[in-house]
Order: sequence, then structure tokens, then C-alpha cells
Amino acid sequence: MNGGDIIGKVLQNHGVRFLFTLCGGHISPILISAKRLGIRVVDTRNEATAVFAADAVARLTGIPGVAAVTAGPGVTNTLTAVHNARLAQSPLVLLGGATATVLRGRGALQDIDQLALIRSSVKWAARARRVRELEPLLRMAFRMAAEDTPGPVFVECPIDLLYDEALVRKMYASRSEVRPGADIAERLVAWYLRRHLRRQFAGGDAAVAPAPPPPAAPAPERSAVETAARRLAGAQQPLVLVGSQAMLDTGGIDGLRQALERLGLPVYLSGMARGLLGAGHPLQLRHKRREALREADLVILAGVPCDFRLDYGAHIRRSACLISANRNRHDLYLNRRPQLAVAGDAGAFLRALAETAGGGADRWASWRARLHEREALREAGIAAEAAAPTAQGVNPLRLCRDIEAALPEDSIVVADGGDFIATASYILRPRGPLRWLDPGVFGTLGVGAGFALGAKLCRPEAEVWALFGDGALGYSLMEFDTFARHGAPVIAVVGNDACWSQIAREQVEMFGDDVGCALRFTDYHLAAAGLGAAGVLHDGAADFANTVAAARQAAASGRPVLVNALLARSDFRKGSISM
Repeated sequence: MNGGDIIGKVLQNHGVRFLFTLCGGHISPILISAKRLGIRVVDTRNEATAVFAADAVARLTGIPGVAAVTAGPGVTNTLTAVHNARLAQSPLVLLGGATATVLRGRGALQDIDQLALIRSSVKWAARARRVRELEPLLRMAFRMAAEDTPGPVFVECPIDLLYDEALVRKMYASRSEVRPGADIAERLVAWYLRRHLRRQFAGGDAAVAPAPPPPAAPAPERSAVETAARRLAGAQQPLVLVGSQAMLDTGGIDGLRQALERLGLPVYLSGMARGLLGAGHPLQLRHKRREALREADLVILAGVPCDFRLDYGAHIRRSACLISANRNRHDLYLNRRPQLAVAGDAGAFLRALAETAGGGADRWASWRARLHEREALREAGIAAEAAAPTAQGVNPLRLCRDIEAALPEDSIVVADGGDFIATASYILRPRGPLRWLDPGVFGTLGVGAGFALGAKLCRPEAEVWALFGDGALGYSLMEFDTFARHGAPVIAVVGNDACWSQIAREQVEMFGDDVGCALRFTDYHLAAAGLGAAGVLHDGAADFANTVAAARQAAASGRPVLVNALLARSDFRKGSISM
């Protein structure tokens, strides 16, 4: 059993179903072993896509996603995706190839100090130096990725630890054997290499142990839950904001939904929590969150830090009782000190709070009614803007409403872009929990193809819709080849307004110049068709229902689809840029 076999077995024991990669000679034994053990090896056209796909798998299953990339530029190409996973708190294991152990730092092919480069973007990083270290390091990696505040981890796997011992010894043979007449220096090098090889492979043939149980979510202290229940009992206008971190415990999601229903508080959902209550739950609110936070006398932040999305805590009035539950102690106190800080899993906190506080559905009925009146006014305003005619191109709000009407109950929505995606977030209603994927707090463009790939592989029965801005599609277009090769019939829509609109809208007003922001009404649908997908143009001449029918027909045949929707310009989100 070589090092690649050891890694493959560890992955299998930890329940890994997919290994995402872009091939390279440094990591070939890992890929070969994974395939032999029944793990599906999915190769992408960019290493970042491989990591984004692993990230999506982690979010949807709760099991750390895994990607393997080759040394040097293979690792550096993952950095944005890895840091996105770090800020999104996604459990992920990245395996990086590396030059041979004896050649590190000597100018070998693709040899850089990978650990120094990646440490700031991961929870934990380690380098294997001997074959026998591979298993314990991989087991540690899975534990570190999932425990406490989850995140990405990195294990460097040098090439000479992965291949068969006989082949590695053959690679070293010319320098490890003493030739006749060799001088003392050559003899010392030969002795050192023979000794290095013995140590490198010693103990590497031990059987791989079963995986330990996954770490439990950190539970909140009972006293904190009881204090929160007392504070809630005295509130007149409470609300709860649930964020992505509350969805990390995928097995507890049904209980989380039931807890929110029992508490009866008005609920705002953000990030991966979108869809938690379904498409139209009476407790859920979607609009005018800032106004609601300023009126509330008690606010529960469940897995949500006071970062730029809450104006660094300024959205919550100072006289309100702020209760924050978070696995991450730094995020508990970020920018705003809560009256009650609950260290622990946010979902577990809400479940425990519902058991302790009991039901409050009737207590806050008038408060909820006021919020829903405001909600209805905003919905009416959006509907009016969506109905407004355009001189040329499709009204983007109308397109988003058409997509919303087309989404089936089993759909998953992947969001990748700026202005078009932010517009869609006002309108689209995910049909259930774990049915919305966006990059998270990092605001990363380029997640779309990887997220859609991971989602379709995890949920092949679901209709996966990937929504792209035309700027963001530039990162993912080549991956339609990946979708086609791996039988992932994703339905993608690009909102094509020939512009980086989110930037241009503010830049042109401030500086009178759109430099760097202008794109073209490119025939993205034709490009996708050239990569093996189906391409559909939607310019508003035909009803969107016809476009959806054509897309579904292609997806049913196993082909991915790209709908190129030519959009009119819109000022719907004017003034909404964040810093």
C-alpha cells in the first residue's frame, strides 16, 4: 500500500463520496486510489472550482468536502476559494502535492513554501514528512476542519510519500548507490539517502484505522439559555436573525425550524439560512430589515456577526437587548458587545431556547403584523418596478420574478455575481433549507460553477439553477465543459447587461467615467454550446416559459444549459454598495 492508497482509504473511512481535483503528477496516486475505492474523482478546469465544489458538498452534507491539487501553482490557484471557505466557516480538507522531501528548497519543479503561503487562509496546516504520518495527519485534518468553528485545513503531501516504495527507491538509486572510486562526499550523500529512505517508509504499511465519530457541535451553557429565555419573556418587539452558521449542523435543521415556529418571533434569514422556513412562512420577513432592527427591543443574532452587513452593529439600536449566539468567540464580540453572549452552536441555542421559553406565537402577533404590512408595501413596489417597460432588453426584476415562478419545489439556487444576484435575492424564495448557496461574507465572484457542480452531484434529483452576473460568468464559463463531461445538467442563467453594473453605477456618478466596467453583450450561450452544453438566448421576444421549457428539455437529456438573458439597465439597487 503506497501513500496514495493510505489517503484514499482515510477518505473512504470518513464518508467522502467526491474528490475534486485538477490533475497533476504530484498527486496522481491519490486520484488513482480514490477511484479504485469507489470515490468519484471529479476533475475541473481550474483548481479554485475544485475547492468551491468541495465547499458546496460540505455545506449540503455536513461532511468536510475534499479537493486535491498539484504542487506550486496548483495550490496558489486555490487561495481565493480556500479563504472564502474560511470566512464562510465551511469544513474543507485540501490536499496539496509537493516536491520530493529531499528536494524541498533546492529549486525543484513547482517547489515553493506552500505552508507559509496558505497558513493565513486555513484553520490548520501540516506537512507530511514520512509515509506513516499521512494517516494521522489526515485524521487530524478531518477533525480540525469540523470541530468548533469549522473551516478549511491543508495537508501537504510530498510526491515521494505517495508513490510505490520500489519506484521511489528507483528514483533515488543513482544517488543512493556508491559507485566504484566514489569520494567521501559522494559516499556521504549515498549514506544519507539510504538512511532517509529507510526512515521515510518505515511503518508505512500499517492498516488504516476506522474513522472516529465526527466532533459534536459545541453546546451552549444552560445558564445562558435560561437568561435568554427571561430576557425574551420581557420583550415587546423581538426578532431573530439567523445566519449560515446555524446551518452547519445539517442533522439539526428540522429541529431548528420547529424551534423558530415554537418561539413565534419574526425571523430574518441570511446566507445559507435562506430557505430554512420554506418559500412563504408567516414568521419570515425579507425586506426592510434595517428598519425592523432599529425598532426591535430585543434582537437575537444566531450565527451572525456584527460586520458590514449590519453596519458593524449600528443597525441595532443601542437600547435594545442584544443576544448573540456564535461558535466563534471573536465573532461574538465583533464591533458590538452583546448584553448576552452565548458561546456555542447557534442552531443548538435556538432549539434549547424554544424548549425553555415555550411558545410565543400570540404574544407578538401585532408586532409581526406591523412588519408584514411594511413587507407587503415593499413587495408591491418591486412588482410595479418589474412590470415597467424597457426600451431594449429584459427588465431584470421581471426576469427574476419569472425565474421565481419557474423554480420547482426540489430546486437549489446557486448565486454568483453582483448587481443581478443582489436583485435576485430580493425576489427569489428558496423552497426549503440547504437550497440556497452564495459565497458568504467574502463576496467572492467565481463560486458559481463549483457550487453548482457540488450541489448537482450531492442532489442529482434536484433542479440546480446557477444564476450568474455576466462579469462573474467569466470565472466559470469554461466549467460548462466540466458539467458536460461529468453529466451534471445544471440550468444556468446569466444576467447579461454588458457591464459590471454594481461598480459602474456608483463609479460613473462619482467620477463620470466607466473605465474598467464596460463589457459586451457577448454570445455566452454559443460559447457554452461549444463546450458541450445547450445554449439558449432570451432577449424578451419570447415568453420566459418557453425558454424554461427548452432548458428543462436539454437538462432532462443530461446536458447542462446556459440561458443568456439580455438585460436592460436598472437603478433598482442604486446606493446599495457596501464597504
